[in-house]
Amino acid sequence: MSRWKIVEHFKQKWKPVLRLGNAKYSKPLSKSVARVRAEAARLGIAIEIVERAHGTRTAADAAIAVGCLVDQIIKSIVFRGKGGGEHFLFLTAGNNQVDAAKAAFLCGVPLEKADADSIRAATGFVIGGVAPLGHIQPIRTWMDPHILDFAMIWAAAGTPNHVFSVDPRALRAALGPTLADFTV
Repeated sequence: MSRWKIVEHFKQKWKPVLRLGNAKYSKPLSKSVARVRAEAARLGIAIEIVERAHGTRTAADAAIAVGCLVDQIIKSIVFRGKGGGEHFLFLTAGNNQVDAAKAAFLCGVPLEKADADSIRAATGFVIGGVAPLGHIQPIRTWMDPHILDFAMIWAAAGTPNHVFSVDPRALRAALGPTLADFTV
């Protein structure tokens, strides 16, 4: 491998966080990321979307990628009513897990974990990229109170490679999720 190819290989492998809109790295946004950005603008929420070449599919991966605590990563967990009913979104801090029984009690119906196809149909996002906003249809949402312990949080921005930072109080004010204890 030539010296030039080796340098280019490492530039790609260890690429820094790409801030979208930076002229040096500008490229067309995916429809999902564009939808998140447009919805944030419509709601008046200031967000900063960044891209990671190696993805941010897990809360731990995302925390490492952006340099924050795992609990500052917001997981968007989607359940649906048993038998293919309505979908429900639970926003929780990265180290927390959703307690299915508590979630079902809040929703008022028995729940099952939603599969990848139904999540995409309900939200417009793939697993690992489900944002708390910008869904293709309305979805009832609950928020883990622990999220509000931080001045800044990070959430998926429409793809497994994109995340955005936001003030959690601004996100709550804009989305109006129900604040509830639904974690283990």
